[in-house]
Amino acid sequence: MHSHWRDCQEWSKIGLPLSTTSNEACKMYDATVTQYIGWYDDASVGGLMGSMERMKRADPEFVMGRVLSAWFGLGGKSVRRDEQLRKDVEDLVRSAQGDNITAREKQHMEAIRLLSERDMPAACNVWENLLVEFPTDILALKLSQATYYDLGYSAQLRDSAARALLVWKPSMPLYGYLHGMHAFGLVETNFYGQAERSARKALDLNPRDIWASHAVCHVMEMEGREDEGIAFLANTLQDWSSCNLFAGHCYWHWALYYMEKGDYHAALDIFDSQYRGRKDAFITDTSSLLFRLNMEGVDVADRWDDTYTMCKSDLEERTTVFKDVHLLLSCLGAKQQDATKKMMESLRSFVSEEGTQSAVAKQVGISVCEALVAYDEGDYARSVDLMAPVRYQVINLGGSKAQLDLFHLFLINAAIRSSKTQHQQLARFLLAERKALKDHSPMTDRLMAAAALPSKGQFK
Repeated sequence: MHSHWRDCQEWSKIGLPLSTTSNEACKMYDATVTQYIGWYDDASVGGLMGSMERMKRADPEFVMGRVLSAWFGLGGKSVRRDEQLRKDVEDLVRSAQGDNITAREKQHMEAIRLLSERDMPAACNVWENLLVEFPTDILALKLSQATYYDLGYSAQLRDSAARALLVWKPSMPLYGYLHGMHAFGLVETNFYGQAERSARKALDLNPRDIWASHAVCHVMEMEGREDEGIAFLANTLQDWSSCNLFAGHCYWHWALYYMEKGDYHAALDIFDSQYRGRKDAFITDTSSLLFRLNMEGVDVADRWDDTYTMCKSDLEERTTVFKDVHLLLSCLGAKQQDATKKMMESLRSFVSEEGTQSAVAKQVGISVCEALVAYDEGDYARSVDLMAPVRYQVINLGGSKAQLDLFHLFLINAAIRSSKTQHQQLARFLLAERKALKDHSPMTDRLMAAAALPSKGQFK
């Protein structure tokens, strides 16, 4: 693991000068970027948040430090609702007008400005232009990758990492992470064999590269290799579990493997040991897991209440529609009717605003959310009528294909439950499509058996 934090001179030597005279600020910038890329807290610097604070104390005006602060702020809040965040971004943008910072830093600041204005593709274009001139700026690569993920731009995920690999040298700090990034882009564009080879190369270079381990999980999920997936995660647990900022998501994959096999108790055990009572758990993991279990006919007891409690402070904040859908699931699962109503009102208002995610909400998000509400109310036919026309647009919600599979499973389950014969036939066709893509899938086999039963068995 990279832990020799680089000072001002070392950053200049590699062609990425930083506009500060504080060696401590440069070193803590390096520590923060490294931990963020590796998804872990380094105790020697007080973890990611600790290194951030040390960086800001060393030089409060350090431009790239302020870029990082704004990035993390925009990840969970909007400048339209958070006055301090708005002020911080405005101050950052004003400082870009001076001559005491580099052109590269100004591009980072411009990308942050565009993000704050909710123009995510334009922000990515700025980072891509930056990377043409400065291909070793791993922060620009990381931020563009994260935004491509939120946009559902899988080809860009793959290609941006491939371009970086062309010029990086294996001796450069953090080089191995490029292979993990490339692997994830490859699996999201259906190059499963290449993805696994790239991920395993990353793991040979750094066994603690959790993003590479995560890419292997996706390969095994998409190829129906759940037993191998369980063995892989168990055998490498000591490596990836040390990456505490993302380990919970790998546990989500582990739970999916158990669900595929029909071992619901094991999936619930993972929920209880990894997610219960944890405010740092990803709502996209917890809500998705519980809803999948519900669709399989599993009683999850009071776990929805726990999930709702953990995320209710986020209900009024619109950042990504992908997150919004999972927040809505927590409201529905916990039977919070008032919260559900408020969320739907907020989403319908959101579509009239400017920005990438508002457009996504209008195109597909509202239909998906209304379909989920109809399903919760037992109106399965309406749920199908809302969901079927947008099933090929759900990729625009962002997230991975494994995560988005939730919505394909949802449509199938709604169609099976619908009283309309046409919908029941649609369910059989959708399952035939699913079987053609992944022949080995016990879950698909269970659904096919249920779809063939007039009584619909477990789906009553």
